[in-house]
Amino acid sequence: MNVNGRPMRTIWLADDGRTVEIIDQRLLPHELVIGRLATLDDAARAIKDMAVRGAPLIGATAAYGVALAMADDPSDVALSRAVEVLGGTRPTAVNLHWALDDMRRALLPLSPACRREAAFSRAGAVADEDVAINRAMGEHGLPLIAAALRRNGARGDRPVEILTHCNAGWLATVDWGTALAPVYRAHEEGIPLHVWVDETRPRNQGASLTAWELLQHGIPHTVIADNAGGHLMRHGKVDLCITGTDRTTATGDVANKIGTYLKALAAHDNNVPFYVALPSPTIDWSLDSGDAIPIEERSEREVTHIAGWTASGERIEVRLTPEGSPAANYAFDVTPARLVTGLITERGVCAASRDGLLGLFPERARTAA
Repeated sequence: MNVNGRPMRTIWLADDGRTVEIIDQRLLPHELVIGRLATLDDAARAIKDMAVRGAPLIGATAAYGVALAMADDPSDVALSRAVEVLGGTRPTAVNLHWALDDMRRALLPLSPACRREAAFSRAGAVADEDVAINRAMGEHGLPLIAAALRRNGARGDRPVEILTHCNAGWLATVDWGTALAPVYRAHEEGIPLHVWVDETRPRNQGASLTAWELLQHGIPHTVIADNAGGHLMRHGKVDLCITGTDRTTATGDVANKIGTYLKALAAHDNNVPFYVALPSPTIDWSLDSGDAIPIEERSEREVTHIAGWTASGERIEVRLTPEGSPAANYAFDVTPARLVTGLITERGVCAASRDGLLGLFPERARTAA
């Protein structure tokens, strides 16, 4: 995607071939800072502290984290430790564990002398595969936006109005994004559109990240308070919702940033299509119910405090709540499959159900049985 007119990814191997560079998303939208990961612990901190976030990007970062560990010590013990350390950083995103399993399978059969080069090569392949998957999701989601435009033609030729929640764009992946990949493809095709951007508290990934990347790419958008989505749907100002997901069960239940469930309920009540874009590594074929998805609980400080920039360019953090009032910070919620109109994957769009997913991924029938 574009930053100041220049194509960028969110993570890449530095020119020295030994360190990994990332966009530090904690400082967006006011500062574009490139972070440097030199060790396993650097990669683990980047994931846990949300310098990188979004299920696909977490997976790619974990893969590079294993490679950094192998550069320091390519032994079996070090490989096991890297998988354990990185696996404990974020509990909900299944891509993390998919990437770690992939790296372990690729490296364990090799002699330690061969692991460093192989690890960086495989981590780069994981990143490239994510880009290809997301681009394909954009292609499959594009017809949904084009269809909405055709429906609008009979109602005054207004642009397609899309509502999204959290950030499931380029910044949540290596490139293209999940939920926003169809938006970027529609923009490329000249389809007039406008995106309603939920602020997505408490970390405000919509207001800070989605708005920033849409602005960089020249896509019309408006940031709204999280609770405004239902109002917009009731008044016919949303043609379709597209969100991402951090984990999807074999039966089509989806876990996404807290507040997604409420958007799905509002969409269902107002007959607004609600789509979820997911790369196949986000599907947890071992789970039949969203009730079994572990929900991350983060620090209450994310709820009680908020960071921003003053007019003079100083970054400050202020308290929102009374001193002494406790806060709960559930990072995700689960939207049941019955509220999901369809799942957008790299192989096509399907119903949010076991049969729908297996229709696109028949090779997983034994795993999902």
